[in-house]
Amino acid sequence: MDVRGAMAEALAQAREAAAHDDVPVGAVVLSPEGEIVGRGHNRREVDRDPTAHAEILALRDAASQLGRWRLDGHTLVVTLEPCAMCAGAILAARIPRLVIGAWDEKAGATGSQWDLVRDARLGAQVEVVAGIAADASAALLSEFFAAKRGT
Repeated sequence: MDVRGAMAEALAQAREAAAHDDVPVGAVVLSPEGEIVGRGHNRREVDRDPTAHAEILALRDAASQLGRWRLDGHTLVVTLEPCAMCAGAILAARIPRLVIGAWDEKAGATGSQWDLVRDARLGAQVEVVAGIAADASAALLSEFFAAKRGT
């Protein structure tokens, strides 16, 4: 599967988050061969867990499926730019490539506000590819928050 196909699955995951009234962010982990080995969507509200971000859950799923925490050679595809917590998890999992839908100008930590995954002080060398299905990712978020505001 290519990154566009993976982003389509991440968007489907994001819609699942919205269905249970959580911020619509979805993520998938692709193996080096292009197979989805992990999936996740925001579950903070359902699980009452501040760490239940899509990226964390997708990384956990992949690690569980593969039986190892090191995800060398894998790609994380996510609909919204990861926060600082998730950027740290990406580094901890040894993910070498990150594909982002929309930038998070408020709390993004992989290129917009901060760039933890490419910070030389950390020895970080993650390749970041941004803008894949950015309009669709941003639209999901805009619609979700407009509904919350009642506009």
